Amino acid sequence: MQSSDPSPSALSEFFQNYWDLLAGAIFAILAFVFHHNDQIYLSTLFAGLGIAAFSFTVSEIAEILAERLQEPYASFVLTFSAVAVEILLLFMILTQAGHGDSALETVKGGIISAVIVDMNVLLGFALFVGGLQFKEQEHNEDTSSTYTTILLVSSIMLLVPSLLPYSHDTGEALTLASYIIAGLLLFYYLTIFIFQTKTHIHFFKATARSRIFRMRRQNEEEEEDEHYIFERFPNIANFFAIFFLIFLIGVIAEIFADDGMHIANHYGISPALAGLVIAIISVSPELFTAVKAAKSDQIQRVINIAMGASTVSILLTVPILLFLAHLAGIHLTLDFNSLQIGALILTVILAWKTTDNGETDYFEGISHLMFFFAYAVIAAFYR
Repeated sequence: MQSSDPSPSALSEFFQNYWDLLAGAIFAILAFVFHHNDQIYLSTLFAGLGIAAFSFTVSEIAEILAERLQEPYASFVLTFSAVAVEILLLFMILTQAGHGDSALETVKGGIISAVIVDMNVLLGFALFVGGLQFKEQEHNEDTSSTYTTILLVSSIMLLVPSLLPYSHDTGEALTLASYIIAGLLLFYYLTIFIFQTKTHIHFFKATARSRIFRMRRQNEEEEEDEHYIFERFPNIANFFAIFFLIFLIGVIAEIFADDGMHIANHYGISPALAGLVIAIISVSPELFTAVKAAKSDQIQRVINIAMGASTVSILLTVPILLFLAHLAGIHLTLDFNSLQIGALILTVILAWKTTDNGETDYFEGISHLMFFFAYAVIAAFYR
C-alpha cells in the first residue's frame, strides 16, 4: 500500500519555494511574543528578520510581475515594491518622534541612506559579481546618463532647505521651503514618469549589442517552476498579494520602530547609523534580485533597479513622508546635515563616472563598495 505522506523531495521543494513566508511568519510571531514580554532586544532582532523575510517574498512576486510586464514597467514594479517597504519603516520610526529629535534625524538619515545603499551596495555588489563572471558587461548608456542627471538635480534640490539653518531665519522659512521642495520633487517625478513610459522608452531598454538577448533565449528554454503558487496567479492576484505582505510588514515595522528607538536612545547610536540599518533591511531583497540579474548578464536590469529605486527614494519618499508627517502632526523638515548631502552628491558623481560609457566591470563595483564602507565608518561615529 502506497504511503500518502509527502515525499522528502516534495517537502524539500515546498521549503525551497516558501522558506521566506515560513520564516517571516515565525519571526513575526516571535517578535510579538518578545515585544509583549518587554524583551526589546529580541523583539527588534526578530522584527527586523521578519521584515527582511517578507520583503524577500515581495521581491519574488515583483520579479514575476516584472517578467510579465517587461520594461519600462518591469523596473517600476521592482522599485516600488522596495520603496513601499522603505516608506513604511521610515514612517513607523517617524511616529516615535515623542522619544526626541533622534527619531526625526533617523528618518532623515534613512532617506539619504536608501540612495547610498542602492547606488553603492546593490549596484556595487552586482557590478562586482557580474564583472568577475563576464569581465565586462554592457548596458544602455542613456539609462545611466538620464538617472544620474535626475539624481544630481534631486540632490541639489534637497540641498536648498539644508542651507537655511545657516541663515538668520530658520523657523517658518525652513518649513515652507521643505514643503515647496517636496512639491517640486513630486512634479519632477511626474515629468520623469511620462519621459520614461511615453516619450523616451528606448532610453531605459537594453541595447541590441547587449548579451541579454542571448541569455533570454536560453532562459526561455529552461523549465519554469510551475509549482510556485505565485507563478500561477494572475497579475491582479499577485498585486493583492504584494499589498497584503506590505501590510504585514507595516505591522511588524511598528514593533521594530518602537523597540528599536529605545535601544538606539539607550546606547546613543548615531541617527546616521540607524538610518543605514533601516536602508539595508529595506534594500536587502532587491540585492538578491540584482545579483541574480548580474550573474545572468542582465546588467540593464541592475541599472534600472538600483538607479530607479534611488530616484523613487528621493522623488516620492520625501513628499509622501512629509505628507504623512503633516497628517500625524509631526514637524518634519528637510534640513539634512553636511555628511548626508555630501555623501549623496558624491555617490551620484561616482555612479556617473562608473556607468557613463555603457560598460561596467568588477573594479567599478568594488569602488562603489569601498565608498559605502567609508560612509558606514563615518555614519557610526558622526554626531
